[in-house]
Amino acid sequence: MNELDRTAIIKRYLSEVVEQFNSGQAKEHAYRPALKDFLSQFDDIIVVNDPKRSEHGAPDFIFIKKSNRKIIKGYAETKDIAVDLNKIEKTEQMQRYHAYSNLILTNYLEFRFYRNGEKYKTINLGEVINGKLHKKL
Repeated sequence: MNELDRTAIIKRYLSEVVEQFNSGQAKEHAYRPALKDFLSQFDDIIVVNDPKRSEHGAPDFIFIKKSNRKIIKGYAETKDIAVDLNKIEKTEQMQRYHAYSNLILTNYLEFRFYRNGEKYKTINLGEVINGKLHKKL
């Protein structure tokens, strides 16, 4: 996938998030279809929303290798769009989830990536300031 394709996919995702946010009715789960579609764009992956419980709890998403469905590539935990992920990182839930080899924590705008419990990357696509969503793309 080239840079133009990636940018178009991100812009489409953000457009869907903004549409839900601007409805004034959206809560955490309202953004999940957009996130599922967005993450499904990656090669060789099946994205499952609300998977069955696993050994460390029940993260919101699981990523399975499409070409070998026995391989779990990772998990994601979502929080509502304006939630401060710094506070979430300190919760008991996240302490359990750090046992997963690959985890994403997101509020649909900020994505924090963890490998074996260690944060190694953060990508921020926007933020909510004074009740208004500001995109970074």
